[in-house]
Amino acid sequence: MRHCLVYHGGFERNFPKLNAGATSFEGTDGTSHPLPDVPSEVNGVRVHYMEKAGKKFAAVRVQNDKNDVVLQHELLLDPARHMGHGNRFAPEPTLVDDEAMGTLLGDIMAKNPEQRNELAAIRSSFSVTGMGKK
Repeated sequence: MRHCLVYHGGFERNFPKLNAGATSFEGTDGTSHPLPDVPSEVNGVRVHYMEKAGKKFAAVRVQNDKNDVVLQHELLLDPARHMGHGNRFAPEPTLVDDEAMGTLLGDIMAKNPEQRNELAAIRSSFSVTGMGKK
């Protein structure tokens, strides 16, 4: 499967009012901006992230076809661990493979134990072994 990380605006301005189903964020200019389009090849999980002060990025929302979970506790992203080799943060969605997404979701679940069941349902939608889910 193909998964992606999607930019969702500045943390301080947007996280307090983030809701499941959101399709836009407030920019530093105070106006609403649509979320970037997810590439057509993405058929898996989408993790939305926001930029915190100091050029740090935090996962704040996890989606797949059936679920949309706003995290109670953001997770600071570690590019080497959570994005895979050669990927970087960008205005357009960043594609990641099953292994990177599996690691990221494991870290998100550890940081959000009260949302473990919702997140586990998303995590169970793909396999990191490359065998695929049916």
